[in-house]
Amino acid sequence: MDSTIVCPKCGSESHVKSGVVNNRQRYKCKQCGYHYTVQKLGKKIDDYYVTKAIQLYVEGVSYREIERILGISHVSIMNWIKAYKIKRPEKLHYRPTYKILTHSELTKHISERDNLHGAGLMITELGDKFMMIKWERFRE
Repeated sequence: MDSTIVCPKCGSESHVKSGVVNNRQRYKCKQCGYHYTVQKLGKKIDDYYVTKAIQLYVEGVSYREIERILGISHVSIMNWIKAYKIKRPEKLHYRPTYKILTHSELTKHISERDNLHGAGLMITELGDKFMMIKWERFRE
């Protein structure tokens, strides 16, 4: 008997083997009679990407855009936002735009003063590249 396996229903460590389903061992709890299989180990995403996704969300980037940028499912991003109870400002008077740049492209872009005037700017590392987020106020 493997004592590290616990019943998901009652938490008991007392169980017996009860067949195989989809090549995974099935167990029956001796306490409550519940049948279960061992937990599947999901793909663990590095905390770096979780933090980046949350930062981008707070800055106003949509779930789908974050998915395209980081290559992580928008559903995973939504789950992280819910899990950490993150809320972004409701009424934004600006819209964020972003560019993915290499180091040389970034230095060239920043060296031109017109690119820095009249808007907020944030630069964050994104793997071997850089992401520049710029906010421009809506013109009314």
